[in-house]
Amino acid sequence: MISGLIRRVVVVGGTHGNELTGVYLIKKLEQFPELLHRSSFEATTLLANPEAVVLNRRYVDRDLNRCFADEDLANPALMSYEDRRAKAIAAQLKPENQPNVDVIIDLHSTTANMGLTILPSSKQPFNLRLAAHLSALDPAVRVCCGVQCNQDTPMLRSLAPFGCTLEVGAIAQGILEAHYFQQTERLIHAILDYLEAMNQGIPLPVSSHITLYQAIASVDYPRNAAGELQAMIHPQLQFKDYEPLHPGEPMFLTFTGETLPYQGESTVFPVFINEAAYYEKAIAMVLTEKQNITLTNK
Repeated sequence: MISGLIRRVVVVGGTHGNELTGVYLIKKLEQFPELLHRSSFEATTLLANPEAVVLNRRYVDRDLNRCFADEDLANPALMSYEDRRAKAIAAQLKPENQPNVDVIIDLHSTTANMGLTILPSSKQPFNLRLAAHLSALDPAVRVCCGVQCNQDTPMLRSLAPFGCTLEVGAIAQGILEAHYFQQTERLIHAILDYLEAMNQGIPLPVSSHITLYQAIASVDYPRNAAGELQAMIHPQLQFKDYEPLHPGEPMFLTFTGETLPYQGESTVFPVFINEAAYYEKAIAMVLTEKQNITLTNK
C-alpha cells in the first residue's frame, strides 16, 4: 500500500484530439460532475488538447503526449502549441506550494485491436495492484508496460506518481464507438471506487499475480532508401494483438506478394499492430514478452 491518502485525481481526455472516446467522456463528466464524486478525494477532469479537438486532429504542431519530459517542460525555447499546452498542464497538475495530483487516468483510443488495455504509469506496486484489480473485474482487460514504464517518460501520465492510461480499440480515428465508450466509462468508475475503498481502509481484493505484457522493442515497416513503405502488415498478423508470434511466422507482405517472416529467436506478443498514428513514428508494431508478476503489498 502507499502511505497516506489519495487527495487529487484527474481524468484526462483529448490528449490526442481525434480520439473521441476520451473527448466525449470528459464532456459527459463535465456535464454530470456528480458521476465523479467520491467522499474521500477530489476528482476533476481535463480536456488536454482543446485546439486539436476542434480540428479533429491528433495534434496541432506535435504530439502532446511526448511533451512532458522534464527538460522540455523547463525549456523556454520550446513554444509550439503543444509545448505551451504541456507547460500549462504541468503547472495545473503540479502547482508550486500546493498538493500535486496523485492519480492521473489518461483516456486514449487506438486503431489497433488492443481491446481494453491498461498501461500503468510505472511498475510501482500500487499501480500494478490497481491494474490487477481491473483485470480481475473484467478478464478482457490486459496490462501492458512500455519500454520506459516509469515517471521519466515524456507522457502526460508521468506528471503523477500513480495512475494509468486506458487504451481501447480498435476504433477509427475521429469517430465514437458506443461499446468502447461504455467500457471505458466503467473502467473509470472502477478505478475511482478502488481509490475510495483504499482511502477508507477497506481495500478491495486483489490477486497476488498479474499477467503483464512488457514491451521489448518496436519494429518499423520495410522501407526503401527514400523512406517509402515496401510492405504491409501480413493478413495473418493483422488484428492479432496480444497473440503469440513465433519465429518464422508471417510478419509483413510486400507489394509484390512476398511474405517476410518474423526473424526473432523467441516467441513475442505484438501490440499496437498497424496503429494509424504510429506510421509517422516508424512503428509497425511493438513487440512484448508475456510475464507473470507476483505482486507485493508495499
